Amino acid sequence: MARVAGIFLCLLILVMDVAAGILGFEAEIAQNKVKHLKVWIFECREPSHQAFMLGLVAAVLLGLAHAIANMLGGCNCICSQQEFEKASSNRQISTACLILTWVVLGIGLSMLVIGTMSNNRSDGSCGFSHHHFLSIGGICCFVHGMFCIAYYVSATASMD
Repeated sequence: MARVAGIFLCLLILVMDVAAGILGFEAEIAQNKVKHLKVWIFECREPSHQAFMLGLVAAVLLGLAHAIANMLGGCNCICSQQEFEKASSNRQISTACLILTWVVLGIGLSMLVIGTMSNNRSDGSCGFSHHHFLSIGGICCFVHGMFCIAYYVSATASMD
């Protein structure tokens, strides 16, 4: 029963991250469909409400997938280098994956929020062009899914 629940949770986390990644790409496509004028690195364009909504949902899904993976992976406390060296290989992998999930979450969520907020204006905006923030955030969602699955699997293996 626990194995089936573990497989279900891994699939749930993976589906949420993949959905967030796809929504990030869709938000980028919706953002590129709006009218814009580009001169060198400066750009004037209309905001896209569809890109805003897709980016927002992608950011929420990424955050939920991260929260679920961290809550269900359990507490993996290693406080010193000596503890890390004495720990089992499963626990070392689990700790490394946990750190990497936080790093990828920070990068991905930042990219999604920057791309989403650039579409949260009622009128057009001019300034530096925001190239591909939403699609970079989408790629980070896929990477986050891989590290979350590796973290969950290694964390549950180190508990046995």
